[in-house]
Amino acid sequence: MSISFLISRSESFLHFGTQPIVNFLAIVILSRGKCGLSTCTTHYLVAMAAADLLVIITADVLFHTNYYYFPMSFLRITPVCTVILVLTRAATDCSVWFTVTFTFDRFVAISCQNLKTRFCTKKTATVILATTCILLCLKNVPFYFVYEPGEIIDNVPWFCFRKPSYFTEPGWVGFDWFDTVLIPLFPFVFILLLNALTVRHILVASRVRKGLRGQSKGENHSDPEMESRRKSVILLFTISGSFILLWLTYVIECLYYSVSGIAPGDYNDSEYIFQQVGIMLANLSCCTNTFIYGVTQSKFREQFKATVKYPLTIIIQLMNKHSN
Repeated sequence: MSISFLISRSESFLHFGTQPIVNFLAIVILSRGKCGLSTCTTHYLVAMAAADLLVIITADVLFHTNYYYFPMSFLRITPVCTVILVLTRAATDCSVWFTVTFTFDRFVAISCQNLKTRFCTKKTATVILATTCILLCLKNVPFYFVYEPGEIIDNVPWFCFRKPSYFTEPGWVGFDWFDTVLIPLFPFVFILLLNALTVRHILVASRVRKGLRGQSKGENHSDPEMESRRKSVILLFTISGSFILLWLTYVIECLYYSVSGIAPGDYNDSEYIFQQVGIMLANLSCCTNTFIYGVTQSKFREQFKATVKYPLTIIIQLMNKHSN
């Protein structure tokens, strides 16, 4: 059994399990708006959770699970599997760029007080998320024409393989460069830059506030503003930090592929394994946000426990009512 096979199976296992249910519960809980977060932040977190759920459904349920357990199902017919691959790319792009928009929104909220009241609103968040989703879906439409069938059985095209011309024709090579820069190079660098600027602003603002409140002389005063900002920063840095760590291997592979000019299909065993590990970790990032909410947000944990207990409470009440 090959290492790459084990990596792919591990990726499918990590995602499939209970993760779709957990992501769905996160969407429901966040949508109720009882987690102590602003409506603007809630909008971004719901969008991120929804995009992550779509990645799990398309990449794992429709593609990987079908590939390993139902290799000759109708989902492997070329037009169908091509649509699934395009939807997977679009969902992944949305997951990445929703993280970028959330990071930028928190940067404005923390570092740009003059823009905060106008930019960090529910309406602005809705417009940004909708526009981002539409543009990314349109960007991935050309990928429908990248794939060709691997076999023709009884006049039916099966499987999806990239056309060799994708790696040689100038138009496709340029499009591939554009796609690589858009996902994940630019988001990776942009998030790092925003986090660095946010940290710089926080350090400067903290020193100023401590000086104004007399904490520099050893006095201890509670500061509601700094406490609120601290919680926001923890959520921001945990989400963006997780994104950076899990996408790092994939980014390195993309840089290697772009600089070396070697097509992924020509990778040797070690290069192919490195590529598959990068893909696995990048897809794993779609599983982490829900756990991050639970670790960093106490009210989210309370709502999650209440949501999980609710069906059990109803069942117990019905059983007691039936027994009486």
